[in-house]
Amino acid sequence: MGSNVLVFAWNRSLPGRESLSAQHFQEFMEYLGTEKRSGRIENFEPVLLEPHGGTFNGFFLIRGEPQKLSELANSREWAQHIVRGLFHLDGSCTVRGMHGQAVMERMDLWIRSIPKS
Repeated sequence: MGSNVLVFAWNRSLPGRESLSAQHFQEFMEYLGTEKRSGRIENFEPVLLEPHGGTFNGFFLIRGEPQKLSELANSREWAQHIVRGLFHLDGSCTVRGMHGQAVMERMDLWIRSIPKS
């Protein structure tokens, strides 16, 4: 069982770097589209959250097979996008996670690990 989603998230564009963020957003969308067409990822979805006063305001949810997501996250192209984000995004981060059947498998593992009283 492994992570079958990869999340690239951010808080906001750094003041004065909004144009750079907009350009990179478009280029990252194109990059993920290429990765999808090549079969390296299953799908991706950009998500923007409504203003809520928090520090987590947008993310890309990238779905795929665990091994392929690991390959993606370890690629030079991925690293270039992540590093670029550091120059114009506040609070950027990447997180691995799960969805679908993998959630049920993890919850089953968690339930079985609860100490018995």
